[in-house]
Amino acid sequence: MQKDMKNKIALITGASRGLGRSVAKSLAKKGVELILVARTISALEELDDEIKSLGSKSTIVPMDLEDNDSIDVLGGEIHKKWGKLDILDSSAATVGEITPVSHLDPKIWNKVINLNLSVNFRLIRSFEPLLKNSSQSYAIFVSDNNSKSIKPFWAPYNISKLGLENLIKIWKKEIERTNIKAIIFEPGDMKTAMRTSFMPGENNKNLNNPEDISEKIIDDAKENELETNGQNIIENSEKLLYDLAEKGSFSSSLIKFDDAMKQTIEMASAAYKNEGGIV
Repeated sequence: MQKDMKNKIALITGASRGLGRSVAKSLAKKGVELILVARTISALEELDDEIKSLGSKSTIVPMDLEDNDSIDVLGGEIHKKWGKLDILDSSAATVGEITPVSHLDPKIWNKVINLNLSVNFRLIRSFEPLLKNSSQSYAIFVSDNNSKSIKPFWAPYNISKLGLENLIKIWKKEIERTNIKAIIFEPGDMKTAMRTSFMPGENNKNLNNPEDISEKIIDDAKENELETNGQNIIENSEKLLYDLAEKGSFSSSLIKFDDAMKQTIEMASAAYKNEGGIV
């Protein structure tokens, strides 16, 4: 993620607690202006005070994301006030019920699929134009590596997270030539209220701290940028070689050296990454 984060606008869903709250505070420390979305007004107001104490500013948006149409309204309001969005962090999620499929309440099924999957589709639909208006934007979606295993009783949650990952992978291909970097982030097991709700009494000594994980999200975005820039060098160099060959600028036999050049560029890119630079 870019070093200079002043004048950047970030929207955080699930901002009132857990990972979303920690991400908001981490970005505030870097000077990012925040749009905080959650249902609980009191928790948002408390976070707003913390953001101000860190020297940044925020706009609180008490709303229920399950009212999908309200996301479109929010997108319009962001366009009016800021005209762009630099960072989208989608941390809002729910587990629902841990129960056999045949025992599931249809309302719970719909709630989990809506919040964990459909809401993210609506976020993409509403905010993609705003993300494109940024010079470099990041859309970060929180998933769960545990959802990849076939666990009984976890149907709605696992299915929603697997669906989310495939949604983002498809969208990522659709926007690969734009300024938007779409990232799927898996934080691992964390000390959060959501986890406590379905794992009461768990010894949480070995669980990840949301405060630590929030910094890793930012690092992940930076790493994604390095990899993308390195890949762009490789692709552009390959294109240049073939273009020159087609125009007869040099012997087409030189294309045999294509693989050697590719390896050289990859090594250079890796070296820059190790030094923390951007190629």
